[in-house]
Amino acid sequence: MHSLLLSLATTPTPLPTPTLREGISEDQVTPGLLGFIMTAFFVVATALLIVDMVRRIRRVRYRAQVEEERLAAAAAADVEAADAQEGLGSPPAAAPDSNGDASGPGLPGPRN
Repeated sequence: MHSLLLSLATTPTPLPTPTLREGISEDQVTPGLLGFIMTAFFVVATALLIVDMVRRIRRVRYRAQVEEERLAAAAAADVEAADAQEGLGSPPAAAPDSNGDASGPGLPGPRN
């Protein structure tokens, strides 16, 4: 076994041939002009798709931000309207006491 490994380690590898085999031209091995054009087309198409995707993601993010601001403004307007309604002088509703009487401060008591 040791001699087999030694012979495999010391056996030289064949040198690559510097020329092409007979019957094959360089045009058949290299991609040529058509390969360059197709590669350039895919690179340009990929770049355009990335630019379009970034634009769409930015647009969605901006719309979400505007929607959040709109909801916050609407909530603030609702709070201001509720505060204004309470400040107009409408008396707060009094809760009934232990006798079942709903008279509060400033409200007339029940007639007996």
